[in-house]
Amino acid sequence: MATTPAPPAAPPKPTWDPRRAEPPFPWLRPTIRIRLTLLYGGMFLIAGILLLSIIYLLAAQALNVGSELPFKIISGQVGSNTCNLPSGDELNHAMYECVNRQRQHALDDLLSRSLLALLGLAIIAFAFGYAMAGRVLSPLGHITRTARAVAGSDLSRRIELDGPDDELKELADTFDDMLERLQRAFTAQQRFVGNASHELRTPLAINRTLLEVHLSDPGVSTELQQLGKTLLATNERSEQLVEGLLLLARSDNQIVERKPVDLAEVASQAVDQVHAEAEAKGVKIRGNRSPVVVQGNGVLLERIALNLVQNAVRYNVPKDGWVEVTTGTQHGRAVLEVSNTGPVVPAYEVDNLFEPFRRLRTERTGSDKGVGLGLSIARSVARAHGGHIVGHPREGGGLVMRVTLPI
Repeated sequence: MATTPAPPAAPPKPTWDPRRAEPPFPWLRPTIRIRLTLLYGGMFLIAGILLLSIIYLLAAQALNVGSELPFKIISGQVGSNTCNLPSGDELNHAMYECVNRQRQHALDDLLSRSLLALLGLAIIAFAFGYAMAGRVLSPLGHITRTARAVAGSDLSRRIELDGPDDELKELADTFDDMLERLQRAFTAQQRFVGNASHELRTPLAINRTLLEVHLSDPGVSTELQQLGKTLLATNERSEQLVEGLLLLARSDNQIVERKPVDLAEVASQAVDQVHAEAEAKGVKIRGNRSPVVVQGNGVLLERIALNLVQNAVRYNVPKDGWVEVTTGTQHGRAVLEVSNTGPVVPAYEVDNLFEPFRRLRTERTGSDKGVGLGLSIARSVARAHGGHIVGHPREGGGLVMRVTLPI
């Protein structure tokens, strides 16, 4: 029976985001201030050129360049230090040439001086326009700084812009109202997560305790023991689901309190927790884990590594499978990579695996491999730490998961 060839491995997604790259010359960035400065200066320059052209034409018309002289010399001699003037008609023609030359010289001098004055005034206009644009746009800088502070999960910040009741103040007040609603919604979400954590964990813990006490009774029949074990496994799966949902809700937020965490140590702890399950399934865990320190929450980072390693062990080949867990640095960022043997995964299905309750093909419910939240939690925790996670099929079957975090 012919085997189906494995699909070509999808190329890894680039870790460099061009939208976040710093331009080589930040001061050349086409900001609104630069554009307003160019607009103000350009309008002044155009108006100055038009005014200079009108003045030049009026001056040329007033001087009557090229026109006949309003007088003629009939007889006599005229002396001049700049022109060699003969007598008679030749004298009149020479005077015509001399006067027109003086008129043209005056117009040229007027034009050159006016251009120099226009150039100096244009530089002053551009500088003045740049200063005025900065003054007009200063409220936008305040709004931007507040928005950046809010992006760091500080919803208590407000703009509270002072000044005239113009469009910018209206924008700032609208932004403050939006922040107020977001803070109320976020506080309500935190309260709900806390209440749900208590209300959902308590009955499950009580059920687990009752079942364990019931199973510890030596007088229980075999049928009841089997039923108790089934109910205990179902209760354990429900606890995993609740813990995953609560962790997913919490990890969607940014991590405010960060501490140094060795990614290699986190990965090693995850490997130790999955070691027994990997031995039971005949899966060998290997890989070189180089020390690399990141700033974040150690418990949540361990959850990323644990979820990835558990998935790599559980979704593996029945025989001679392996999982490779490596840590290191690449392009100035910390990298945790987990690759494994396993079934062939089409490249178009990899992104769907990061959605909650999504598994490969039809394996959605009734599975003992998990509740379908492992990769969703890993992606949320990575985003909360300012990183990201990508996956692509491995040639021959299995997946390669790469987590990139800032150092």
